[in-house]
Amino acid sequence: MKTTFSFQLALAFLPSVIAHPTTENVIHSGGQRYACKCYPGDSCWPTPQKWKALNVTVGGTLKEVIPNWAVCYNTFEGKPTYNAAACAAATANFTLEQWTTEQDILNLWIFWSNNTCLPTTNPDSSCTLGYYPEYVIRAKAKEHIKAGIDFARENNVRLVIRNTGHDFMGRSTGYGSLAINTHDFKSVEFTKSYSGPGGYSGGAVTVGAGIQGRELLRLGYQQSPKVAVVTGECPTVGLAGGYIQGGGHGPLASIYGLAADQALSFDVITSDGVYRTANARENPDLFWALKGGGPSTFATIVSLTVKTFPETKTAGAVFRINSTHTNDTEVFWKGFRAFHNLSNRWVENGIFSYYQLLPNSVNAQPMVAPNKTAAELKQILKPLADQLSSQNIPHSLTYHEYSTFFDLYLDLFTDESSGNNMLVGGRLFTKTDIRNNGDGIVDAMRQSIKAGGYGLIGHIVGPGTGAPVVDNAVHPRWRDGASFSISVLLQPTNATWEQKQAAKTYLTDQVDGPLRAASPNGAAYVNEGNLEEPNWQQAFWGSNYPRLFSLKKKWDPNGVFYARTTPGTEDWEIIDYGTRLCKKV
Repeated sequence: MKTTFSFQLALAFLPSVIAHPTTENVIHSGGQRYACKCYPGDSCWPTPQKWKALNVTVGGTLKEVIPNWAVCYNTFEGKPTYNAAACAAATANFTLEQWTTEQDILNLWIFWSNNTCLPTTNPDSSCTLGYYPEYVIRAKAKEHIKAGIDFARENNVRLVIRNTGHDFMGRSTGYGSLAINTHDFKSVEFTKSYSGPGGYSGGAVTVGAGIQGRELLRLGYQQSPKVAVVTGECPTVGLAGGYIQGGGHGPLASIYGLAADQALSFDVITSDGVYRTANARENPDLFWALKGGGPSTFATIVSLTVKTFPETKTAGAVFRINSTHTNDTEVFWKGFRAFHNLSNRWVENGIFSYYQLLPNSVNAQPMVAPNKTAAELKQILKPLADQLSSQNIPHSLTYHEYSTFFDLYLDLFTDESSGNNMLVGGRLFTKTDIRNNGDGIVDAMRQSIKAGGYGLIGHIVGPGTGAPVVDNAVHPRWRDGASFSISVLLQPTNATWEQKQAAKTYLTDQVDGPLRAASPNGAAYVNEGNLEEPNWQQAFWGSNYPRLFSLKKKWDPNGVFYARTTPGTEDWEIIDYGTRLCKKV
């Protein structure tokens, strides 16, 4: 822990601030009057004595943020930082997801950090803080979380909650902010018979905010009898964070429903610094909102209780078409159309599939069929095999069988990489739209990929099969969902501000536009979507939005928590080239 604190205004890489704020931090920009959060250099920014007092309150867990790759540069904020060995180690870990999630403030995808301190072989170049927080509390106890929330509220400092940084949309970072890192909350307690409110009496597990998917599944596998939990496809996703607060799809979602559908109780700290339990009996409106109402919106999660399910035999399949099979573009798209047009059949049989769709390649690894044998899965996939055969479309389709879902998870899912510089968007396709316009959706996906130049990250997932009726904040159209795609637009790390804004518009209009047009009954997903999504309130939450807006006003009337395009943020903007968080007044 550093004992000295630097308050140098890290704006050298940005144009000048438009106006000097008053002690109330009211500024004018572009003809609009704003009340802004306090930032370094403002008269309302907390004094060094206040930061030191906070550090005492949180038991020395407050850190001044220094980017991980500052050790690759001669100086950071005027202080010598170069360390060849440390630079080599940090650079080697740059693409490793698990390492990235264990750091204090890093995001897995780097676009929203502003790319101002990346690995380099030129130590004379410049490293700045970019859009990362000024300070971070590496919380070890719930009292540390409370102290951070209280400090941010009382000093009008932007607050960021981060548990893994598994975030495509920049919501776990923020310029000039105080971050609370909950990654070290790793408690796990299983029970065979839940006795809390809500009428459920089956197996359950209570987890700390920092627990990640693969480590929880591994612990469930070690129980007697073995149990499984609805987690994300990616092993590093934190269960009790933005994942479940946004809904949470994953490999078991087509048979049991979304992660939010499994929530039984939350222990949280609300914006007033009060510890609260939210479940079917205590604070039921907050309980409803936390189940899919948006990340970093209503409270900070300390722990969470969700349902568990008995481990079961699981079959898997791997479906591929690529250049080893054909270089004929039209043949390829006929093959993918056959696969995707059967999405309704897949989810109605409880199947989940994760696939990568590139211009002339689809890799569906795996297709997951819980409680099925390989023979049963082969019968379910027979219509696909028959179509491919009848149309002479070369492909590979292999089957696998496991005694448990966890065995399949370890064998067929592969780790992803961090450090990608991308903008993302996407679309949830419903069974209704696939039934009515399956070919049109595939044509739109083809057009989207051509515009984006990379590909789509696809998920065949239908939570309405396992949980057709659920009372929570998740967009109701997820109950008719069958396929969800993440669109990707690669970005250069040296893009100018103007180029970044143009890229956002291009993503919205040219990459995501065809997907929206082809799916009038579809939706967007708050955790993996486009921050420029038109009419985002309806796209992310549909008919649930008015209630969520009202609950935001009740539980966080002053905007202590903030994540862009979440309930109640209509009057908030990040101005001055992606820096100051301000509210229109």
